[in-house]
Amino acid sequence: MIHVVFNEADQQLMARVLEQEDSLAGDIKLIRDDFAVGPVADLDTEEGWNGRVEWWRNLLAGSPYGQQLAGSFDDRLTVQEITGALDGHPDEQVWIWMAQNQHDVTGYYWLIAQLKDYQGRVMVLYMNNLPFFNEKSQLFYPTWLSEIPVSEFRKAKKLDRMVTLSEFELDGDEWKRLSAENAMVRQLEGGKKLAGHDISFYDNELLKNITGDWQKSWRVLSNTLNRMKVKTGDVFIMGRMKELISSGSIEVSGDPEKGWKDFDVKLPSKVPQEAGT
Repeated sequence: MIHVVFNEADQQLMARVLEQEDSLAGDIKLIRDDFAVGPVADLDTEEGWNGRVEWWRNLLAGSPYGQQLAGSFDDRLTVQEITGALDGHPDEQVWIWMAQNQHDVTGYYWLIAQLKDYQGRVMVLYMNNLPFFNEKSQLFYPTWLSEIPVSEFRKAKKLDRMVTLSEFELDGDEWKRLSAENAMVRQLEGGKKLAGHDISFYDNELLKNITGDWQKSWRVLSNTLNRMKVKTGDVFIMGRMKELISSGSIEVSGDPEKGWKDFDVKLPSKVPQEAGT
C-alpha cells in the first residue's frame, strides 16, 4: 500500500497513523509542490517544468528557505517511484489522501493524470464536507488532513473508494484545462471544482493587514497568513508584498531583497490636495 499526501504536516501525521493502524501499513509518498499557485502550462515538458522551478526560485530570493529549495526536489521522480512500485508488484495499491483545500485538490489533478494506466489500483480518500471529532470531542469539518486527530483516521480509512475509469478521464481532462488556462492562482469553489484567478487574488488580504504606520514585514506576513480564511503559502504572499512595493501600493523602509526581516512596510501617505483643487 502506498499512501500519497500533499503536505509535510500530513506526511508526519500519516506516519503516526500507520504506527497505530496495522491495516494501513505501507509507504508514504509526499507531493511537495503547491500547484494551486504559479504557472502550470506544459509541465510534461522540460521547458514547462524548468519554467515553474525558475518562478519559485525568484520568489524564494531573500527567504529563510533559500533559493536552493527550488529544484531541490522533483515530484516527477516521486511519481516514478509510485509507478515503479505498481509495475513491480501487481497487488500494490495507491491511496491518495486529500482534504478540502485547493492545495490538495490541484496536487491530486496533477497526479491522477499520470496514473491513468493503473485504473483499479488507485484509491482516493477525499475529506469533502465530512465531520470529525477534534481532541475536545467537538464536531468539526477539517480543511486540512493535519487537523484530523490520529484516532479519527479509523473513520477516515473507511472512506476509501476506487477511482473509476470515468474519473480518470474527467479528472485528466480537468488537469489539461487547468494547464491550458494557466492562471496564476487556483481556488477551490466546492467539491473538486477549481477556478483560476489573477496573480493579485490574495492582494486584498495582504493590504488589510497593512496600516499607515510602519510595521515589520514579517509581522504583516504572519498576520495575513493567520487571518486569511483561504490559506496560501508564505513564499507566495511575500512575493506579492514585494510586487506591491514595486508598484507603489506599499511604501518600504529597508531592503526587501536582503531578507524577510530586513524591511518595514506601510500604506502610502496621502498627498494633501492644494486649496481650490
